[in-house]
Formats: sequence, structure tokens, C-alpha cells
Amino acid sequence: MSGTLAGFRIGVTAARKAEEQIEMFVRRGADVEWAAALSREPNTVDDAELERTTKDVLAQPVDLFLATTGIGMKTWLEAARRWGLYDDLVAALGQAQILARGPKSVGVLRRNGLRELWSPQSEAFEDVLAHLRGRDLAGLRIVVQEHGQSLSMAAHALRRRGADVVTVPVYRVESAEDPEPVFGLVDRIADRTLDAVTFTSAPAVAALMDAATSTGRRDDVVAAFQSDVVAACVGPVTAAAFEMWGVPTVFPDRSRLAAMVHLLEAELPSRRDGLGVELADGRLLLVHGEDVLLDGVAVTLSPAPAAVLAALLAEPGRVVSRRSLLAALPSGQARSEHAVEMAVARVRAELGTSAVQTVVKRGYRLAVG
Repeated sequence: MSGTLAGFRIGVTAARKAEEQIEMFVRRGADVEWAAALSREPNTVDDAELERTTKDVLAQPVDLFLATTGIGMKTWLEAARRWGLYDDLVAALGQAQILARGPKSVGVLRRNGLRELWSPQSEAFEDVLAHLRGRDLAGLRIVVQEHGQSLSMAAHALRRRGADVVTVPVYRVESAEDPEPVFGLVDRIADRTLDAVTFTSAPAVAALMDAATSTGRRDDVVAAFQSDVVAACVGPVTAAAFEMWGVPTVFPDRSRLAAMVHLLEAELPSRRDGLGVELADGRLLLVHGEDVLLDGVAVTLSPAPAAVLAALLAEPGRVVSRRSLLAALPSGQARSEHAVEMAVARVRAELGTSAVQTVVKRGYRLAVG
């Protein structure tokens, strides 16, 4: 089949709207491997637990409320209405300072007469927490609406600063009932037989990495994403779930499914002939699979330097942390900062000492023109 993505193999991890996404890729000529990372069933709500937690929230005044998702807020408020607690809950939250993670939660809040004090443009919960870092939280009662996954670590960090924190587990996102398709997708990523894998939620990222860890292929998956396989996310919130693994991602300016597909239409064909950049000194560096060409001359790199170069090339001109480069080293290789330094030294020996710059206390970057 002809099309803008003809010849490319794309993995899809979505459970919801998977058919729509697959059809969009197939229409463009791509071969699609589908493995739902999460359950196709609706988000599970423990009604009894949610009611108990709501009454706990209402037991004392709330100083600060952190809203994280639109669907979570909508579900919570609808449940409170069933229990006859809606007016009390809205009144309690209305007395608090409200920080909302993104526009969907803002929309639900405003439709229910609540107004946010602040919301980050990034739509990232980490930026909500960062917004609080300069504040004295001692003695404040903070309510955190959770989003599918536990925010217990964030709550613990706030408690260390003296806050009284109540987490509200509105719903939980369950992993896929049958893990075999996800295990198969992990193998295809690790073996680099896919060109890209798409993710439409942070829990899907977590589920895939859990599967990779369970099968012993986590390091191989991370290395593949850092070099040959594109991790395509629907938006910055989903992409942020990959940060702890040192995985580079691509995501569109607007967090929409169609925008992610259009982004891959531009991204994948540009990689067909290899990853190429112009170095700061004007030389052309081209990497295609295991082949490295510098101004048309073949360069031979052993696996560790090649993996480090691929990780630097994935983000040309940007600083890549030592931790990320450490994660990029192949399985079976020594894994230490010294090993990273040796790999960087070997890359410099082959490409020139000015090709890779050291950024003190941060990491390294590829010097591009």
C-alpha cells in the first residue's frame, strides 16, 4: 500500500480509541502492531473508598487543592452528588486555593463554579509541584485528586514539608487483562523491528516499562528508544512519564491524536535515510543503524560508544545527562559513570574532541552547527 508512512512499522499501545488510531496509520500505508497496555474496561472506581475519603476531606477546612484530571474531577463531583455531598464538597474546595494541572480539569472546575488560582502551560503535574517549592507549606491542609495512578510519593514529599495531605483516589487504571501482546511488543521494541511506538497516556508508558522489567528486557527497550525506535506521545504529560528512563520522546504542540499521527508523518520519513546532523565545525555526521559516516568516511565504534553517540544524536545540541547516557549503554556492558566517560572519550577520539561538549554537573551534548 502506498502512503506517507508506507514501509514503516508502528506499535500502538492505546486501549481506548485504538481502532481510530490504527485506521489513521493504515490509511497512510503503515504496518501496525497493536498491543493494548491497559485494560479496555472503563477506569475502575471504588465507590465506598471514594465516599470515605470525601467525608475525610470535608471533616476539616481545605487550604490547598490540587486538581489533576478532568475525568477525575467529573467522576468525583458526580459521585458526591449521588451521596448528597455535592454542595458541601464544592463549598469546601471553593474556600481553598486551587491549582489545576491542565485545561480539562480547569474546564470541569469552572463548570461547577470553582476557579483555579494557577495552572501550568505544560499540563505537567511536576510543574504544579514545582510551583509549590518556594512556599511554606507547614500546617497547611492539602487535598490531592489522584489520576489513575497513585500520587503517594508526591504526597509524602509534601508531608515532609509539614503539610497535612489527603489523597483522593478517584479511579484506577488497570493493566491489560492479557499481558502476552504487551510482552510481544516489548520484544519487538527491544529487537528494533519497529520504527515507532505511540502512547496516549502516562499509565500506558508505566505499563509497558513494567512489562519490559518483568521480562528482563528493560535495558534493551530503553536503548532501542534512545536510538532506533521513536517513542511518540500524544502530549507533554505522557512524555514526562518517560523522563525517569532517560528516553527521548516526540509529541505535538497540541495534545491530540491526529496531531501525533501527523507528527510521525514528518518524523519517520526524515529518519529513513539515517539520522544526520551538521557538527559545529561544518562536518556532516550520519548514523544509519550500526553505520556511522563522518563527511562520507566510515567511522568504527564499539557498542558502548555507539550507544552514547546515538543518545546524543537523538537530542542534538541539547544536554544529555550522565544518567541517561548510563542507561543507554548496552546490556552486559559495565555500567558506571566511568564507563560513560570512557565511551565519550572514544567518540571524541573518532569524531574530534570538539564534537562532544562537557556541561559541568549536567552531562554532555553533541556540538552541532
